[in-house]
Amino acid sequence: MREIGGYIELDNYRGTMLYHDAVLLNCGRNALAYLIKARGIKRIFLPYYLCDSVTNVCKRYGVTIKYYHIGDDWLPAHIDLEKDDWLYIVNYYGQISNSTITSIVEKFKNVIVDNAQAYFQEPVDGVDTLYTCRKYFGVPDGAVLYTSAGLNDPLVQDVSFDRMRFLLGRYEKTASEFYDLYVENNHLFTNEPIKTMSKITRNLLCGLDYDFIRKRRTNNFRILHSELGRYNKLRLTVPKGAFMYPFYIDNGYEIRKKLQEQKIYIPLLWPYVMDVCDKYDIECDMAKNILPLPVDQRYGDEDMKYIYKIIIEILKKRNILLEE
Repeated sequence: MREIGGYIELDNYRGTMLYHDAVLLNCGRNALAYLIKARGIKRIFLPYYLCDSVTNVCKRYGVTIKYYHIGDDWLPAHIDLEKDDWLYIVNYYGQISNSTITSIVEKFKNVIVDNAQAYFQEPVDGVDTLYTCRKYFGVPDGAVLYTSAGLNDPLVQDVSFDRMRFLLGRYEKTASEFYDLYVENNHLFTNEPIKTMSKITRNLLCGLDYDFIRKRRTNNFRILHSELGRYNKLRLTVPKGAFMYPFYIDNGYEIRKKLQEQKIYIPLLWPYVMDVCDKYDIECDMAKNILPLPVDQRYGDEDMKYIYKIIIEILKKRNILLEE
């Protein structure tokens, strides 16, 4: 029986969620699990430069994994697929264009595109494409999947109210006070079954100003690139609604420590890569020395100027020659 009256809960937002017409799931790794089951995937080629959560999903569903190296253009260096194999492409920092994705699909056919780092890049028509919401927005979970494949099994809807504490705490206090809860929330998805997106997460995603977020992220990326691009080992384009600014420099791991002392927290993405790759592989060096600088919607022009000025000061103090 429906409840009427009593205290008021979270309001229903009336905006339109970006990608509302896609398959809405509880987390990114389960978007891949959905495809494994729906497509009957038996063998998949994954890049070495990748979060281990993806490999763990494949192992959980008994998928045979083959690995490939990437080049400095982020694309597969050498790969040879058989008829029923699948190729997993990660759109690192939104640097792989849709025209490039189209050419990859024309060559390999069975392709999955991971747009977890390119939320505002629309999917290529007919290509299985997944997105992760919590890398871009203040939500506890959620993923978006574009696919023509479907599951026969009915899915239970996820419930998110118990996962909100780290988000609410971070909003009113400091990140350090709630970091452990954030990490705990990430671990919750390790064994979570495939579910549909929760009511809370979908509602929050209906309350966002996507145009503002896209423009703010794009502009922040552009500001950092205009000042740091000359020192960056990567050749970058400015993506629409950027994820982070990947600043690739020798001894980046040491600069990360110096930034932390200034309370500028830079994640070490995918340390797992350094365990599975040879120390001379480009993937190992990228995992160690790329600094993913924040460009998200919480920050504006002055924050970006502060970040790049601190970085340049650190480089000068370390007697790193800056070519003008």
